[in-house]
Amino acid sequence: MLRKISKLSFNNGSKIVLQSCHRQLHKMPEHLQQVETEKDPEFSSMIMFYYHKAAQLLEKELNRQMDVYTYMTPEQKSQRVEGILQMIGSVNTALEVNMSIKRQNAYEVITGYRAHHSLHRLPLKGGIRYATDVTGSEVKALAAIMTFKCACVNIPFGGSKGGICIDPKRYSSDELQNITRQYTMELLKRNMIGPGVDVPAPDVNTSGREMAWMEDQYSKTFGFKDINAKAIVTGKPLHNGGVGGRESATGRGVWKSADIFLQDKDWMDQLGWERGWQDKRIVIQGFGNVGSFAAKFAHEAGGKIVGIKEWDVSITNPDGIDIEDLLAYKTQNDSIKGYPKAQESKEDLLIADCDILIPCATQKVITSENAKDIKAKFILEGANGPTTPAAEKILIDRGVLILPDMFCNAGGVTVSYFEYLKNINHVSYGRMSAKRISQTINALFDSINESLCNCDIKCPHIEPSERLKRIRDAREEDIVDAALQTVMEMSALGIKKTAIKFNVQKDLRTAAYIWSTLKIFRVMDGSGIW
Repeated sequence: MLRKISKLSFNNGSKIVLQSCHRQLHKMPEHLQQVETEKDPEFSSMIMFYYHKAAQLLEKELNRQMDVYTYMTPEQKSQRVEGILQMIGSVNTALEVNMSIKRQNAYEVITGYRAHHSLHRLPLKGGIRYATDVTGSEVKALAAIMTFKCACVNIPFGGSKGGICIDPKRYSSDELQNITRQYTMELLKRNMIGPGVDVPAPDVNTSGREMAWMEDQYSKTFGFKDINAKAIVTGKPLHNGGVGGRESATGRGVWKSADIFLQDKDWMDQLGWERGWQDKRIVIQGFGNVGSFAAKFAHEAGGKIVGIKEWDVSITNPDGIDIEDLLAYKTQNDSIKGYPKAQESKEDLLIADCDILIPCATQKVITSENAKDIKAKFILEGANGPTTPAAEKILIDRGVLILPDMFCNAGGVTVSYFEYLKNINHVSYGRMSAKRISQTINALFDSINESLCNCDIKCPHIEPSERLKRIRDAREEDIVDAALQTVMEMSALGIKKTAIKFNVQKDLRTAAYIWSTLKIFRVMDGSGIW
C-alpha cells in the first residue's frame, strides 16, 4: 500500500513549495499471507507470520522514533525503519554439516544443523536437539523465536538453535558421545559456538550429559587457554559448572508467568474469574521436564490438576491429582501409565472440560480443527508453537487468553543466563553474601530478644518466621528462583503495558512480539549498522 505525504511551506508569504514522498508500509510477505487460515502451516512460517504481524502494528511508532534524525527526509526515515525490520526478520547464518561416524560393522552419515538468527546481541543462545524431524527450516525458526524470547525477558542474548537428525534411542552412549564431540568440533572449526559467540544448551533428547561432553571437547581443543571455557554451554550438571534450579526453571517459568496474570484483577475480569489459582481446573499435555514442574508448582499454588495427557496414556481425576505422588510413581515406573489414583481416559484431553490448558509437548497441537471445541479459557504455552495462527484467531474471537511461548516458557533461557554469568564470574550465587545475610538476621533477632529481656514486661523469645528463615538459609537455587521470578514479573509488566498501548489486550502474543521487536530494533538502530 502506498501513502502520499504532502507538506506545504510558505516563503515570505508568496512562494508555495510542495514536498512529497511515497512511503512503503511494511507488508506481510506474500508467502505468509495464507498462514492465518492454513490447517497445518510450517513452524517457520508461523514464527515469521507472528513477527510481521507485530511489525505492521509497530511501524508507525518506529517512524516516530526516527524524528531524532533531523537530517533525514521522511522517505529516508521510512527506508531505515523498513530496512531494520527486514533484517530482524532474516536469519543471519545457517550451517548444515554432514558427519561420518563408524558404528560396529558399518559407517553412517548424519546431518547436523546450527542457525544464528540475529547478531544484535552476543553471545547467541539456543538449544541443541537430537531428533529425526530436525530440519534446517525448523532450526532457523527456533533460532528466530530464541531472539524474540531473549528480548522479551530482557536477556542480553541473540537467538540461535541447533540439532542433529538422529533417533538417539538407536545409538549407544559411546556412539552418542562420539557424535556429540564430532558435532562440537564441526561447529568450533567454523566459529559457530564459543563463550562470546554462541552458547548452546539442552533441548529435545539432550541433557546435561551432552553439555558436559561439549564443554570437555572445547576445553581440550580450541578452548584450552580460555579461562571462561565453562561458559561454552549452559544446562551442565551442577558438579560441572551448572547452576542450582536449572532443571525446574522452564516449568517454574510457566507457572510464574501465569501467576502474574492470575493475580491481576484487570486481566481476570476479562475472563470473569476471581484472582488466584484456587480450585482452577487444569489439564497438562506432556508430563516431561516442563509439564511435570509446571503441574507441581500450579498444584502447590492451589490449582487442581484434573487431567494429564502423555504420549502413551491420558489420566484424569475430577478431584485433582496429587502431583508429588504421581512424580514418585513415574520415577519408579518410568511412565504414568497404570497410576492407581487416577482413571485412564480415551478422551482427547485438549478439549476436556477445564479452566486452564497447559500444552507442554509438541508443536501445532491446537489447530483450527479442535480450537472451537477447547473449553479452557486460559492457555499457557509451555511448548514452542503449540497453537497455529488459525487456531489462535478462533480462540481469541471466543475470548480465550493465551500466554505465548516466547514469554511463558522463557524460564529456561533466563536461568541459562544466570549459569552463564556464574561461569564467567567464576563464583557461585550467594558465596560472597550468604554468610553476612545470615549473621545480620541472627544478630537482629538477638538484639531484639536482648532488649526485651531488659524490659519489666515478660516477653516470649522471638524467632524468625519460616519465610525469613528461608531467606537466611538461602541456597543457590533459592537465589536463582527469586531472580527468575523478578525477570518474569518485569517482562509481564512490559507485555501488559504494550498490550494496552497498542490495543491488543486480547492478543498477548502480538503484544509480546511488539515488546520484543521494539527492543531489538533500538539496539540495531543505535548500533549504527546502517
